[in-house]
Amino acid sequence: MLSALSAAVLGFLLGLRHATDADHVVAVTAIVTRERTMRRAAWIGALWGIGHSITVLVVGGTIIAFRLAIPPRAALVLEFGVALMLIGLGFNNLRGAGAASSDHGHTHEFDHRKPLLIGTVHGLAGSAAVAILVLAAIPQTGWALAYLLVFGVGTIAGMMLVTVILAAPAMYAGARMARMQGGIRLAAGALSLVFGLLLARELIVHGGLLSETPAWSPK
Repeated sequence: MLSALSAAVLGFLLGLRHATDADHVVAVTAIVTRERTMRRAAWIGALWGIGHSITVLVVGGTIIAFRLAIPPRAALVLEFGVALMLIGLGFNNLRGAGAASSDHGHTHEFDHRKPLLIGTVHGLAGSAAVAILVLAAIPQTGWALAYLLVFGVGTIAGMMLVTVILAAPAMYAGARMARMQGGIRLAAGALSLVFGLLLARELIVHGGLLSETPAWSPK
């Protein structure tokens, strides 16, 4: 019982930490900067975490249950999808940053699909690594799947906290500092674009995505 409880606590804490991975933070930063309430910001984080956790549980669970081997190129392609998504988010923010000062006082339509989709893409990219690492630590299929579930709950909680913290500067800017809100969105877009380009370069140059012998290891 103590061992199971320890594993559950560890899984939850690692899920919290997983939410703070650089690519995750950059992605949600690019979509949360327009929010002006803590509740909406937290909901964005929850949706991201739900999309991520469901994907990790389904895909990672399948890998664990059937002991599937993951081709390095397939894993690299999924991670490259994250890079492309970050680049797209960056362009979107840079394009919309100039409108931040003109749309103040008007609420924008909240698209629940966007954070859910972004979380799903991240979950696809991370499922193989998480599953392999879990299998190495917990060989029993049932316990490994339970660990993935707790890990997912921790990831959701962690991302809710992260998005609230990230949205605070934009909320603080308020009605009298609309220009600052535009600057925050501009910075978030530039960060997402640069990070996506660097990640893509890392996967192509060091991962060998386009080479005959790609190299990938779970981390």
